[in-house]
Amino acid sequence: MKVLISDNLGEAGIQLFREEDGIEVDVNVGLTPDALREIIGGYDALVIRSATKVTEELLTAAARLKVVGRAGIGLDNVDIPAASKRGIVVMNTPTGNVVTTAEHAIAMMLSLSRNIPQATASLREGRWEKKKLQGREIFNKVLGVIGFGKIGSIVADRGRGLKMRVIVYDPFVNPEQIEKAGFESVTLAELYRRSDYITVHVPKLKDTVGMIDRGAFAQMKDGVMVINCARGGIVKEADLVEALNSGKVAGASLDVFETEPPGVCPLFDTDRVICTPHLGASTEEAQTNVAVDVARQIIAYLKYGTIQNAVNVPSVTGELLTKLTPFLTLGERMGALQAQLITGPLKEITVSYNGDFMGLDLSPVTTAILKGVLAHAVKDDVNFVNAPILAKERGIRVIETSSADSEDYINLVTVHAVSTEMESTVAGTIFGKKDPRVVKVDNFRLELIPSGHLAIINNYDKPGAIGSIGMKLGEHGVNIGRMQVGQEENGDQRNIIFLQTDTPIPPSVVEELKALPLVTRVTPLEL
Repeated sequence: MKVLISDNLGEAGIQLFREEDGIEVDVNVGLTPDALREIIGGYDALVIRSATKVTEELLTAAARLKVVGRAGIGLDNVDIPAASKRGIVVMNTPTGNVVTTAEHAIAMMLSLSRNIPQATASLREGRWEKKKLQGREIFNKVLGVIGFGKIGSIVADRGRGLKMRVIVYDPFVNPEQIEKAGFESVTLAELYRRSDYITVHVPKLKDTVGMIDRGAFAQMKDGVMVINCARGGIVKEADLVEALNSGKVAGASLDVFETEPPGVCPLFDTDRVICTPHLGASTEEAQTNVAVDVARQIIAYLKYGTIQNAVNVPSVTGELLTKLTPFLTLGERMGALQAQLITGPLKEITVSYNGDFMGLDLSPVTTAILKGVLAHAVKDDVNFVNAPILAKERGIRVIETSSADSEDYINLVTVHAVSTEMESTVAGTIFGKKDPRVVKVDNFRLELIPSGHLAIINNYDKPGAIGSIGMKLGEHGVNIGRMQVGQEENGDQRNIIFLQTDTPIPPSVVEELKALPLVTRVTPLEL
């Protein structure tokens, strides 16, 4: 079996491949997309970091490819749906560089506070500027941590060790879990208002891109310092420049940028910004860890069929996987739907299996549901292996029940979620042999294909309601591909409309829909 390493990988990982009987490894770094496409057909496994782009076009040429392994966490450069369609396992190494990245955030905060990069440059230019480069202590200052995942929780712990007062905001983590760890859980507005330092540790999602913007800066304390070692684009760079120029923000430490490399950037025009070229995971220890992890995972899969840290398949045998695949697809999409319907940190998820499931072990389906739910909170970190662990870390209680009884369907999967603010229920089944359908949302019955660009519209069941919605979308060139209308079971005069559209509904159009007289709520969804 042949393995291609197309990006720089720690020597320890390469050596593991070379020492393994039955494995032949080639290291070919820096290939153009065309050159990689020409040779990929001869390999069973591909090892990458962030440089190689694993596109659908590349995968089409990869006739033998069984597995793609990412030495690191992020998989933005891999077309996971295209890989899944071809039965290619996609793995990452989610734990190898978390300590390193957290330490870098702390180092950036300390360097910013004491003007260390500026002082180094000043001395090298022959100046002695003690007064100009006076810094500030971090002792007893308030450190606001946005995101309490693996990295954010380590940063919070290190901040506590430096005798800072640490406050945490994470809408996907039960506040009790944060407080159990010894930190104060706060709202985002309170974090902005109280923090002397704000450090960001959230994934790059639709809801987090540009979250630290002009409006966020306006809520912050004068003289705040901002650290972003998460992902470029979470801090809106143009608004940060404005906040720096006004004095609202005293300084910023950035390891990531909206465009990488950033090239000419207005942020570099002020000495109150210190920056590094995405070095968060760049330590010898971290690179060794992820190289060894990815090598061991790929060897175990190629030689023994063992799947570890896969993001698109669970750890099950091939025979069971074939039987479970329709339910895994249904479960993950129901979880993703539930995550977008419910607000507030989750406290409990109950998964109920009713009907004839042919004696299958359904625990991987529960894991798929958790993966779908959590992917909207942690994205790159979540996979079929760690989803139950991440749920537990966030204080989410998971309950699984089963019954042979099912009144309306041969088999039915129901997901009931409870948060600190509300409860929500989604039920689904398989039509035919493999087609997933959502058949119930709360008290509404419907038949929904859970994929694509969707929107839920709650409206009064009166003449003209549906017509007004269609006309509004038509005015803005949004084509409706499919529409499902469900009625509330108790006979109340309310409908729920599920729309599938060819393109996402723009936020401005969502607001116009909400303003229609017979519409009570509009929730855009992506599945």
